[in-house]
Amino acid sequence: MSRYPSGLTIVGPGAITPAVRAIIIANGALYLITFAAPELVVALLGLTPQSVLERGWIWQPVTYLFVHEPRGLFHILFNMLALWMFGIELERRWGTVTFAKYYFICGVGAGLCVLAAALLFDGSGASYLIPTIGASGAIFGLLLAWAMVFPNRTILFMLIFPLPAKVFALIMGAIAFLGATSSAGPVSHVAHLGGMVIGWFYLKGPRNMKLELQYRLARWRMERTRRKFNVHRGGRDDWEDRIH
Repeated sequence: MSRYPSGLTIVGPGAITPAVRAIIIANGALYLITFAAPELVVALLGLTPQSVLERGWIWQPVTYLFVHEPRGLFHILFNMLALWMFGIELERRWGTVTFAKYYFICGVGAGLCVLAAALLFDGSGASYLIPTIGASGAIFGLLLAWAMVFPNRTILFMLIFPLPAKVFALIMGAIAFLGATSSAGPVSHVAHLGGMVIGWFYLKGPRNMKLELQYRLARWRMERTRRKFNVHRGGRDDWEDRIH
């Protein structure tokens, strides 16, 4: 028995879950709006340290998560594909509210890391004036969480080399760390690294115990329902048990 309707599943993690669907729709809608006035949308909703710290545009650490460069189709496609790949299973495991909270904690936390880096290390230089946009900070937080929950799952690095999820996450974290020392622009490696760091501290803190207890409680309820209706385990659950 699934927590969400099964729907039609052809390939991948399964039928889309509520929070993942809502985030994809919001990103897609704003992406289309950006075509009408790209400079205005990026200036108002992208994360520009100068605008936040000097003008008080405090909404930008949230809204930048939904803004993508209209000329960079692959950026939004990659982010939404990763959200679909990693987010669905995490939302099923944690529940919609907890998943959405984690997503925005990583995303907003990544934005705050961008502000801190610009203020502490760049002053009034390029990264202080150039907006950061995109959901990548939150996506990197999801990648970290997925690798922690399913460390031995296989994922294709560069769509060619099969790697365990925990190794893939380490490689992506290293790339973000190296890039954060020299990158400034619409897609910020500081945000990537920040999303992973914030996610790690969130999951390793007291919240981790709550998330695990929520999952165990959900599993117990599912098992109790199976026994009550004499439903034998099979399908996806057995498949997951074999690969964990």
